[in-house]
This record gives sequence, structure tokens and C-alpha cells, in this order.
Amino acid sequence: MNTLITDGSSLSCAASILRGGGLVIFPTETVYGLGASAYDARAAYNVFEAKGRPHDNPLIVHVSEPADAENFAYTNELYYRLADAFMPGPLTLILKKKKIIPYEVTAGGETVGVRCPSHPVAHEFIKLAGVPVAAPSANLSGRPSPTTAAHCIEDMCGRVDAIIDGGECEFGLESTVALITGEDSLKILRPGAVTAEALSCVCASVTTSEGLAPGETPLSPGMKYKHYAPKSPLFLLDGERDDVIEYVKRRISEGEACLFICYDEDAELFGDRAISLGGADDDAAHAHNLFAALRKTDSYGKENALTAIYTYMPKREGGISAAIYNRLIRAADHTVLKV
Repeated sequence: MNTLITDGSSLSCAASILRGGGLVIFPTETVYGLGASAYDARAAYNVFEAKGRPHDNPLIVHVSEPADAENFAYTNELYYRLADAFMPGPLTLILKKKKIIPYEVTAGGETVGVRCPSHPVAHEFIKLAGVPVAAPSANLSGRPSPTTAAHCIEDMCGRVDAIIDGGECEFGLESTVALITGEDSLKILRPGAVTAEALSCVCASVTTSEGLAPGETPLSPGMKYKHYAPKSPLFLLDGERDDVIEYVKRRISEGEACLFICYDEDAELFGDRAISLGGADDDAAHAHNLFAALRKTDSYGKENALTAIYTYMPKREGGISAAIYNRLIRAADHTVLKV
């Protein structure tokens, strides 16, 4: 069974499927999620199987209201301050879980990620389901996350029970994930649209994880494995913009079957070898278009034996660029070329 739901009147059907142990893909403002009841261990297990996802990579639990977290996690004053500021929205907070959440959801851990999406379809779907919804992104493990229903169908057709088409996602990158470490302190585990600068307006101490130590258990998705990767090798080009452009021109002139994921201003120099991210100074557009751009390279590669994809090395810090860097460095499997 693989029902495509395109209108709001069918959301109750999708909610019933999920409540009964099925898997339902639904839209959020970040990316599409692959949902199961967070109280159903078997359904959560099936999420991992459908994606081909390693079972030590935890799921995020989605709620229709921030206070719903009380049912399955231990909240605190800082959680509610952050919820007041950023929820509904693209923020996930890590809390200690209660027994009602099975370990299949948390990958054996004692904490659970809580998120309240702002997408109206997601909000209504979770509310109708009447249970919190455990959901990673709705793509095959390791692939670029889906930002349209078409992306979900491409990866997950025949693997789930229903797909809710809610249009194109607004942000295009997964939520910011942060661990509450004290009464007024946070550690960002995965950057996203809610930036460190924004969180610092609510919380006195905001730090950023430097990655997992050897043997450390991941508390958040996206910390341990190669993610977001297109089918052809991706290379980040570290250098001045003009030098990056000249490098790609040279590779093309030497006959390499490559593509350049680039800014609008540079795209005209490369014709059909270019996939545009948006204007050079528009970080929000880069985030919105990134996963779709990576997926477009796969279509090119099917017919042209693509051997390389190039793009600029993004900034590591400052606003949404930190999230773009986080996704691209994993998509490229940390492959950076100095030019």
C-alpha cells in the first residue's frame, strides 16, 4: 500500500494509519518526515527498516503543542522559555525520556528529541493522530533529505503506507538540535534555521558540539554517519570565488563529466553544467535549494556518467551558513580541495 494524500480532508485517514502502527510521510517546514507512533516499538523499528537506517541513529519525536512533551519527557523551565521563543518552529530539544518512549525510538538512549513543527499540515496531522510522532527525514538513509513529495516518492515508494503532499518545504534543511545542559545552558548538536545567535537571546550559554568522541553514543540524528550524499562524488572547493570558478572551468575544458552547484551570478558561465542555489548573498535561498540541487545531480548522472560535483566551501560560522556547512561537509564525506 502506498496512498498519496493531497487534500486536508484525508488527513484523518493518514492519522488513523499511523495510530494503527503504519508509516506515514508528512511535510514539515524543514523537510518531509517519515512518521510512526512514538509509543509503538514495532512501528519505530519499521521506520529504520524502511529507510535502511542504522538502528543506533535516534529519531526525533514531533508534537502538536510544546506542552505535549510532558507526556513522554522530563521538561524544565529552560525548555518552556525556548518553546515560547521558537516553537512551533525548526528547533529540536533533547530531554530525558520517560518509560513510555521505547528504546527503538531513542536508539537505546535515555534521552529523546522533541520538536513542534510549524507547518500547518504537520500540526493538524499530529493533532489528529493523538500520539507523538517519531520521524526522521523521509529519504533512504544517506541520501539528500526530501523537500517535496516527489522526492519522497522517488526514495520511499512501496516502503510506507501513505504520503501526505504538503507542497515544497519552506526552510529546506532539518531542524536545529540542541541539548539542554543546565539551567541556562545549551549545546547545539546539529545547526539549522534557529541559529546560535538566536538561541543566545534566550539562553545565557550556547556552545556547539565538535562532533562525537570515539565510542560516544549520538543524541541527535546527523552526528555519526555520512548523510545527504548524491550518487556521484561531491567536492567542496576551498578558495576565493574567482579561483573556484577557474578551477571548475579548467576541469570542464579537460573533459571531466562534472557539474557545478553555484550561485545565480555564476551559473551563466557554465550553461547546462550549472545547478543554481540562488543569489550569492542569499543564505536562506542556499539552504532552501541545497537538497533539491543535490538530487538534481543524480538525474544528470544517470545519462552522462557523472564523475564529480563541485561547489563552494561554505562558511563554517554565522547564521544559517553553519547549517549549510554542516550538511555539505557530510554530503561530501569531508572531501575538501584547496584551489
